[in-house]
Amino acid sequence: MVLLLEWLFYFYFLVIGKLWYEFQRFVRLSKRLDKLIPEIMMKKSDLKGKVLLQGGKVVNPSSDSIQKQDILLDDGKIALVEQEIEEEKADKVIELTDRVIAPGFIDIHTHLREPGQEDSETIRSGAQAALAGGFTQICCMPNTIPPISTEGDVLFVKNKAQNLEVKVHPVASITKGRAGKELSEFSELVEAGAVAFSDDGSPVESSQIMRNALEYSKIVDRPIVNHSVDQDLKNGGIINEGKVSAQTGLNGNPPIAEEIMVQRDLKIAEFTDAKLHIPHVTTKGAVELIRQAKERGVKVSAEATPHHLSLTEEYLKTFDTRGKVAPPLREEKDQQALIQGLKDGTIDVIATDHAPHTYNKKETTLDLAAYGMIGMESAFGLMMDNLVNKNELSILELVKKFTINPAQIMELDICRFQPGEKAEFTIFDENEWWVFNEESVYSKSKNTPFFGTEMTGRVKKVIIGDRVIEIY
Repeated sequence: MVLLLEWLFYFYFLVIGKLWYEFQRFVRLSKRLDKLIPEIMMKKSDLKGKVLLQGGKVVNPSSDSIQKQDILLDDGKIALVEQEIEEEKADKVIELTDRVIAPGFIDIHTHLREPGQEDSETIRSGAQAALAGGFTQICCMPNTIPPISTEGDVLFVKNKAQNLEVKVHPVASITKGRAGKELSEFSELVEAGAVAFSDDGSPVESSQIMRNALEYSKIVDRPIVNHSVDQDLKNGGIINEGKVSAQTGLNGNPPIAEEIMVQRDLKIAEFTDAKLHIPHVTTKGAVELIRQAKERGVKVSAEATPHHLSLTEEYLKTFDTRGKVAPPLREEKDQQALIQGLKDGTIDVIATDHAPHTYNKKETTLDLAAYGMIGMESAFGLMMDNLVNKNELSILELVKKFTINPAQIMELDICRFQPGEKAEFTIFDENEWWVFNEESVYSKSKNTPFFGTEMTGRVKKVIIGDRVIEIY
């Protein structure tokens, strides 16, 4: 009996040891693949010496201009911008006829999941997804595990991103641990590199804490970004409260749940004279509240997402969990109000709210599925099709929503096409027809309803300093 127990004990530890070894091997392989796969799918090369970008159409939101210009680079810095530059001045010529050159795009609302949920995304894989979408700078939200609440958390993100082509700017939590109880140490977080404060994914429910946050944000001159939802009014709703929720029997999240919180935050921002940024606006009422606040001089900015500008609640009739987002897809009238808000300047920015999730978190019933979809790789194509190609916005207006406007909100530098500046360009073909599919995705996750969508307008290259990244 003793020998049998000893044998079973030995066999147990042998099996456990073997499983642990295979698990560690899998982790090491996953980390190698995370680094390797995006490098295979993107062609990256150096632009040393004098390089002439010839024949492109330069969209410069800093000067409100669009014109055909040549750009001469010298070791990654702008040496000359003129209508025509002689090829003899360059060591290498890159022909960009029929291409548009814009400042590098900026996405001020992404979820990179690291630390804590690296199976969904990492800082590195998220940065590759950003490049594929033409984004050279991104701001990552703090709802990680643990949340980005301390100086060490901010430095963790900065250190992870320091050798990447894309600049990753951490947004730190408004409250410690995103618990909604006690303010984070704003000064320390800004000193470490935080560009804004948000408990995104959860609202700051206490009006007094929201007031305190806005008051303290003035000291560090950073915006407060509050997820606009009144949880009591939301009442567990998972899609928009309206016709589709009635037809499907799914719990509805009414527009007023967003509008009540937007109104509260606008009033507190007006009272404190502090900077407020309202993320992922979705309702007609919220757009009007923001418009009125801007007319009163409130220091407010706002964003809309590509998915809210491309889909409505009708998509959820299929019960497809890829369309479950927070805040939810709304009605056609809300979508039209968002477009009008973009046109008249009420909504300043288009931001993706890139929210990667693993297969098992989305492949379940609608009530149990995680909220969110990936968005960086498809954002530009969707907005070209749904805004520019439908004559809602011009190319210049769209580029502003992706560049100078987000830069001003987060106080980030962008390329203004001036000699001496580091090159940071997104180059796209405004006329190229393409189909968005899984091969277009560089994120670790694939949760998007847009696979199979035909688009006209595609990012082709990104230039950052003396590096050029060609997108396939």
